[in-house]
Amino acid sequence: MNWTRAAALALATAMATSAPARAEEPGWVSLFDGKTLSGWTAAGNPQSKWEVKDGAIVGSGPASMLYSPKKYRNFKYRVEAKINDKGNSGLYFRSPTNAGSFSDGYEAQIDSTHADPIRTGSLYGFVHIYKQLVPADEWFTYEIECVDKEWRGRKAPHITVRVNGEELFMFMDFANTFQEGHFAFQQHDPGSTVSIRKIEVQELP
Repeated sequence: MNWTRAAALALATAMATSAPARAEEPGWVSLFDGKTLSGWTAAGNPQSKWEVKDGAIVGSGPASMLYSPKKYRNFKYRVEAKINDKGNSGLYFRSPTNAGSFSDGYEAQIDSTHADPIRTGSLYGFVHIYKQLVPADEWFTYEIECVDKEWRGRKAPHITVRVNGEELFMFMDFANTFQEGHFAFQQHDPGSTVSIRKIEVQELP
């Protein structure tokens, strides 16, 4: 190997080792540019507030919802979120409308210390977790996988919930309660402040 090739190889190796450990994963699409609410729609109490602060979406004030631009059916979905002490929010998916209703769509609960004892990691109304998995005011990763599959001849959404990489459960909704819809975030009440700084989706067949 001549000196030129050796130098080039050494440079390439140095660049590779100094590159970020986590490369962009194929198939994942970001739904938030870190700067604006472009494409997202708020609905509910007009006094509610959704804004971008320090690279994160922040919801505060009276009850409302913030909806994604389009609807999704089968997907992997992940966000980084945190909730204030005594705060309450929710990560919604397959929300059939964008009208601001808390009852439209599946809700992955975001709640560390609110008076409602149903905590983060719960699929509200379906699977409830009462143990605190994430402290208030601490960032965590929420991952949802939702795919229509057959099980013993019956078709149902298979919903897998993970918090900070740990799989909590896989729930099969044989009632097929919600078939397709928006992603959304809930602003629950004036005492709650929810923050979201990363929103990514990977659509599945």
